[in-house]
Amino acid sequence: MTITLTMKEEWELWAEAKENSPQPLKRESFEIIREVPRQLGKGYVRDIEVHPELLLSISDYEFYDDVVTQITEWDHPLQFCVLLSGRTTDEYGGQLGEGYTCISGSGVQRKMLLKSLKSQRLGIDIEMSPDLLATFFPDEEGEIPKQLRSLAKGNDWQTLLYPEMTTAIRGTAQQIINCPYQGMTKRMYLQGKVLELIALQLAPILSAQDGLQPAPRLKADTIARIHLAREILLTNLENPPSLLELTQIVGVSDRTLRRGFRELFGTTVFRYLTEKRMEWAEQLLRQGNITIAEVAHRVGYSHQGRFAETFKRKFMITPSECLSGKKSVSEL
Repeated sequence: MTITLTMKEEWELWAEAKENSPQPLKRESFEIIREVPRQLGKGYVRDIEVHPELLLSISDYEFYDDVVTQITEWDHPLQFCVLLSGRTTDEYGGQLGEGYTCISGSGVQRKMLLKSLKSQRLGIDIEMSPDLLATFFPDEEGEIPKQLRSLAKGNDWQTLLYPEMTTAIRGTAQQIINCPYQGMTKRMYLQGKVLELIALQLAPILSAQDGLQPAPRLKADTIARIHLAREILLTNLENPPSLLELTQIVGVSDRTLRRGFRELFGTTVFRYLTEKRMEWAEQLLRQGNITIAEVAHRVGYSHQGRFAETFKRKFMITPSECLSGKKSVSEL
């Protein structure tokens, strides 16, 4: 079962749950506990103000069903997210969890559908003013480094990035969740660990020679053509056109398609195609009455071994285990 909510409806549910959440008698003055709305699941979120304009939220809850949120355009803060369990995807191929983290830049967020899977959700959200980039990671002139300026868009479309989960990121997130201290020592410890986590997520950007490249400013006609390219892929998962054929069909250059696809959908053309193929494959296997070879062929794989490797990397179980009814890691 899937529950679909508008962004306003979801916020109202969380606001009501916050008002009704009992607070422990002994709690930190800088920490608030929010229970998950009972209509959606069970568990809690701990909001901790580790520094003025820097909020840490530690989530440990479970949704009863998949939840799809209809996001409208809104002014999004700068946000760093890590999920140790659970998965959230958007309709454009972006993924948080299961190997990927998320940096959601400040600016105007586009309309999109966000899907949070029914699963145990353990993770961290960090919200901060983009101005703090100049405070914590200043350049020689005390300003936001040029590599990071695309994370502070103001009234422009926000930048969305999905850095890979590293061992260091996972370890730091676990240290934050399992903080052993209390009182001001706890707050000081979390300040350091939060900055460490942010630095680890930003490391690939800061180390890149040219830094974070500004997203291309796409014309309305180009955006429509790239959306058409996505629809063509979705309707031809078994035998999709090559990248060259796709550019010829929709009438844009290879470079424009690659850059525009990443801006609009938060991923590459190849990764998006692979994700949708694997999701389709899982649905076919769950339905039963089909062989793995047939599924591999249906979703466009001529080599069954390669299909099995890709499937296991995605869901952490083999196709045969899925066919027999075993749940993927995201469903546990």
